[in-house]
Amino acid sequence: MRPLAVIGNVNVDLIMGPAAPWPQPGTEIIVDHDELRVGGSAGNAALAWMALGTPFEIAASIGSDRFGAWLAESFGERARRWPVHGDSTTLSVGITHPDGERTFFTTRGHLPLFSLEDVFAVLDGPRLQGGIALLCGSFLTDGLVAEYDGFFDWAERHGIAVALDTGWPLHGWTEENRAAAKGWLSRCRIALFNEVETTNLAGVPDPEEAGRLLRQDMPKEAIVVVKCGPKGAIAIDADGAFCRAEAPSVAVVDTIGAGDVFNAAFLAAYAEGRGLAASLAAGTAVASLAISTHPRRYAPIPQEIPA
Repeated sequence: MRPLAVIGNVNVDLIMGPAAPWPQPGTEIIVDHDELRVGGSAGNAALAWMALGTPFEIAASIGSDRFGAWLAESFGERARRWPVHGDSTTLSVGITHPDGERTFFTTRGHLPLFSLEDVFAVLDGPRLQGGIALLCGSFLTDGLVAEYDGFFDWAERHGIAVALDTGWPLHGWTEENRAAAKGWLSRCRIALFNEVETTNLAGVPDPEEAGRLLRQDMPKEAIVVVKCGPKGAIAIDADGAFCRAEAPSVAVVDTIGAGDVFNAAFLAAYAEGRGLAASLAAGTAVASLAISTHPRRYAPIPQEIPA
């Protein structure tokens, strides 16, 4: 199996809800559910790998408060070399809605201070030689983004394929954000975007066409994966061929982090040498179970999936 690593945003999520309708200012409502848990795109992917028993490394940082210590405890030995920044740990409060959607309120916290030096404090290039590095949370990790070229240079020197999931830009897909993301993709081997991100970034409404457009600006051997929620996932391979995985029908409990769980399961299967179709099916199956269970469960990656 190829080595795996994830780099990016680990923060605290406080999930509450469901809330409907949205309360008026100055009022108070009671909700049925609350949960304090590890969050962030990198954190969610890492939790899924831990549950699946997938070997991996994670480069992240934490704030200098109790929340930061709690995050480090959650990852044990993997967090031993995480840098501690002299700021509060980033906190997201997620309000869920009856239809499964959610609204986030997120503090800046420690994430903008995460740097390339912090990454190199944790990851070792020779140990990850020939592996896959999942790069997350681009629009929250300002310090690291400013040094992305150095990260891509490091990955290329060690034959590490970078898989990118930027997340949604805080100010939407402005021309500046589109240009930045397309520049990053030009140095990535795998794109992992959801349907709305893909179509907005490419500027066309059809996700398959949008995926093909994004792949044109990537290296020749690159693949693009588009996560389509209840419609499953699609992918365009290095030859421009298209494949799809359908999602099973499930009763949705909590969609928060669904795309991150998909990323983890997809990459775990892909790193094992499974074909693109099998890896899509694995990502879809594991994410579907995760969003339909509480406490959240992760199925073992299915073994009998056509390559």
